[in-house]
Amino acid sequence: MLLTMIRSGNMDIISIIVYIISSLMVIFLVMPLHEWAHGFIANKLGDRTAKLQGRLTLNPLAHIDYLGAAMILLIGFGWAKPVPVDPRYFKKPKRDMALTALAGPVSNLLAAIVSGLIFNIIMTVLIKSNAYYSIESSVMLYVLLFFRYLMMINVSLAVFNFIPIPPLDGSKILMAFLPNKAVFWIEKNQMYITIVFIIAVMMGGVGNVIYPVQSVLCDVINWLTALPFSWAW
Repeated sequence: MLLTMIRSGNMDIISIIVYIISSLMVIFLVMPLHEWAHGFIANKLGDRTAKLQGRLTLNPLAHIDYLGAAMILLIGFGWAKPVPVDPRYFKKPKRDMALTALAGPVSNLLAAIVSGLIFNIIMTVLIKSNAYYSIESSVMLYVLLFFRYLMMINVSLAVFNFIPIPPLDGSKILMAFLPNKAVFWIEKNQMYITIVFIIAVMMGGVGNVIYPVQSVLCDVINWLTALPFSWAW
């Protein structure tokens, strides 16, 4: 997304800086939450692997993948170091693996909703104080932009992780509904599938799928989070 902003040539430097700050917040705060959520649910379902390996933590240093972080900054979605999960400790491996995988993108959607709520709280305060139409050159405009970007990046990460291709969370959710033979084939060929997928991401093909869905979901979240404050509009 940063690349798109720079190429467009119509973004002011402060907006770009605001986007970079929002991306860094996602990398250092939200992505650790994403991975912690995986480990937390796995631990609750009987697998203590993440806890034993020191990954059941919100410390970003335990989770950052530098290539994945760079992708978040440059195109708006990426990844962190996967939390280790051992399905042998689950009572129902397929179901519990799917629930563990689901926890990550759900955490991103929750972060997007929180961002939307804060955005609309600030907007409501500005409108009620009659300050909205006089903030074009004020810092509050960029504060609103920050939370808008935060929502957009989190939605992109959720959509990205729901893609049912290894090693993304969506593939583990999908495998809960596939026959064992299909699951075995995916696991056997996961390395090759992952390499092809990463190449597709870096060439921009995946973004053509993510961005339209992101746009729709952002509109839905913005509408939902604005509802409690509709009296002020």
